[in-house]
Amino acid sequence: MESITKVVIFSKVSFGDNLLSECILLFTERVAAGFPSPADDYLEGPLDLNKHLVRHPAATFFVRVTGDSMIGAGIHSGDMLVVDRALEPVDKRVVIAVVNGELTVKRLCRQNDRLVLIPENDEYEPILIEKETDYEIWGVVTSVIHPL
Repeated sequence: MESITKVVIFSKVSFGDNLLSECILLFTERVAAGFPSPADDYLEGPLDLNKHLVRHPAATFFVRVTGDSMIGAGIHSGDMLVVDRALEPVDKRVVIAVVNGELTVKRLCRQNDRLVLIPENDEYEPILIEKETDYEIWGVVTSVIHPL
């Protein structure tokens, strides 16, 4: 079974187009999962998802996931990931990596002074980064946009 979950670059975050902030409203009240609560009194106004999901606009991209090697981390095929290239890829973070010319999403782990890209699905093997491995950590995943 292939150990790489592929990602496709979807689009770069655009701040010149404020369509999201013009058509999505934010409520200040939390949503009740039990007894319903009237929400009209708690309307805050327009919501710009870029303010909540993007810390470094010039270095942030969206990617779409293909594959199931990260389902244990809540990342499923078809999900969109928010990837920040300005963040330091530290131990235990989910990253987008280029390994031998292919993009993959995995958890970055340091084990005994070695880098390992760990899948979050037991059906896949970790990717050990050897001295001869052609790789680059492309960015750090900061959010998952998952349709229901």
